[in-house]
Amino acid sequence: MPANELKNRVRFSSTLPKELQQKFNELAKETRIPKSKLLEEAIEDLLKKYKY
Repeated sequence: MPANELKNRVRFSSTLPKELQQKFNELAKETRIPKSKLLEEAIEDLLKKYKY
């Protein structure tokens, strides 16, 4: 199995407005929570909002 292959996750790429990206980076730094975990939480909340 290649070293960069993920077992239970998939790679995801997108773009953000610069202001949002700056705030996101600050939140991750201040909370010491990895950006991937914060993004996962945000997507879970969004899916709940739309009942998925």
